[in-house]
Amino acid sequence: MAAKKTVLTVLTGVGLLAATACSGSSNGNGERAQPVRLTTTTAPGTSEVDRVTWALPYGEPTTLDPAKVGDYSPQTVEANLCDTLTRMNADFSLSPGLAEKVGWTDDRTLVLGLRPGVTFWDGSPMTPEDVVYSLERQRDPRTQALYGNQLAAVTSIKATGPRQVTLRTKGYDQTLPKSLSTSFGAIGKKAYTEKAGPAYGTAKGGLMCTGPFKLASWKSGSSITLERNGSYWDTALKPKVRQVEFRFITDNNTLTSALLSGEVDGTYELPPSGATALAKADSGAVHLGPSTQNVLLIPGSAQSPAADRKLLDALSLVIDRAALIKNVFGGDAITLKSLVPPLTWRGDEAADQYDAAYDALPDVPEPDVEKAKKLVAQAGPVSRPLVAAIPAGDQRSLQAMTFIQAAAKKIDVDIEIKQLQPTEMSSLFYDPSVRENLDLILTFGYVGMPDPASYVAESVTPRGIFNWTNYDNPEVTRLLEQARTASDPAASAKAYAEAQALFTPTTPAVFLATTHERMFMNKRISGAPASFAYMGMPWAAYLGGTGK
Repeated sequence: MAAKKTVLTVLTGVGLLAATACSGSSNGNGERAQPVRLTTTTAPGTSEVDRVTWALPYGEPTTLDPAKVGDYSPQTVEANLCDTLTRMNADFSLSPGLAEKVGWTDDRTLVLGLRPGVTFWDGSPMTPEDVVYSLERQRDPRTQALYGNQLAAVTSIKATGPRQVTLRTKGYDQTLPKSLSTSFGAIGKKAYTEKAGPAYGTAKGGLMCTGPFKLASWKSGSSITLERNGSYWDTALKPKVRQVEFRFITDNNTLTSALLSGEVDGTYELPPSGATALAKADSGAVHLGPSTQNVLLIPGSAQSPAADRKLLDALSLVIDRAALIKNVFGGDAITLKSLVPPLTWRGDEAADQYDAAYDALPDVPEPDVEKAKKLVAQAGPVSRPLVAAIPAGDQRSLQAMTFIQAAAKKIDVDIEIKQLQPTEMSSLFYDPSVRENLDLILTFGYVGMPDPASYVAESVTPRGIFNWTNYDNPEVTRLLEQARTASDPAASAKAYAEAQALFTPTTPAVFLATTHERMFMNKRISGAPASFAYMGMPWAAYLGGTGK
């Protein structure tokens, strides 16, 4: 029987990390050189601000519906609009959110104790019925939710009191409370959502949530504006900024100019070229934070010659990661040993165990062309160019893939770069037909939930949506399931570590780097979290003026 876990142990058993840590650019063996200072937070903003303008370098969101946001732009905005049942912190630990208590009363019963006094933007109270509806909507096939599978083991969701919702499950699932900190756990008003129908989350349909900001306007092709929620339930996080305007600026030069001039106050995901220029300016500061982003080279299907692990290992051996990190990422990254970078488990009670297991993995290989040629010979000749997909217009992806293309020529492997339009690039992750003629995909992915096993399962278990090569190791599957269902954090970490040791050298993927989060704010504002956790927390509510 699982130990009974309350919110105090499940969500807040680990205190926040120190605000700063050291990291740095990496040589080919994973060793850190030229240490840089990473911060999870920035100095608090202290004064009221009428308006902050923030850039979205990945362009306009297609939706702000919490059930459907799964990319940089929509999550950057939506995280400030729709509060979640549990809340992510800047160090990737969790704390109570709309549910002030979350606890397992037995192996199959998860009880959510809802916070009193929470209202939607229109002033109506949040009820257990709204919570039940929001979660049930996630697993309704008609919603086409991205994360509905988080409820696969849930047999019922019911209101069991005036401030209580109970989830009955097939068995204990330690990832379920964690998933409630993502957009999967966001709560919308039932009546409003039903009335909006398919338009919910769009410029036409709008939203009705409980977050620190409310959606004021959405001018397609131009901007999205949020207004402060004056009756926000969390008195410790009352926004100091009255309005936040998001502008869609995808051109690197235009973005850099706007930040330098003060036309735009800040941005996350600052491109390396912009960081170089802004680091020399006196208008603000570039902040580097830890991240759960992973840069991978992945075969598009099991039928592609690129799915041969020998060929992938050969490509891995000719890629000079130190040069890649320096030239493409401006030094703001470190090498990646496996599918998931360390920040993913930083807030876990067993973080030290995860760290030790990750450190014990083999070092990233130094470039070795001769050894790579031998592997190519074992794999057999590649009779045609390998087609590698990247998003059109993304200079960072193009630079990285061009770098890999040049390295592959050293072992007589030709790579043809194919730039896909945003909708097609997004679709390939979920639609096998889009990947049919693609051999390799360069992905800039990220882990949105503080649980490594759940992310990895999607890539290495038979039913995983990102398992494009039909990788199947029954022992890995068993261990990941054990990690998911273990009530003891140490036992969960041990099972994951054993699985990691098995899938890391065998799953068809080339691990390239984990980038640092790169954020810029000008001098007149401060307070934004600097870590990648901004994607799952109401980061704009921390902003305030500096008086400069």
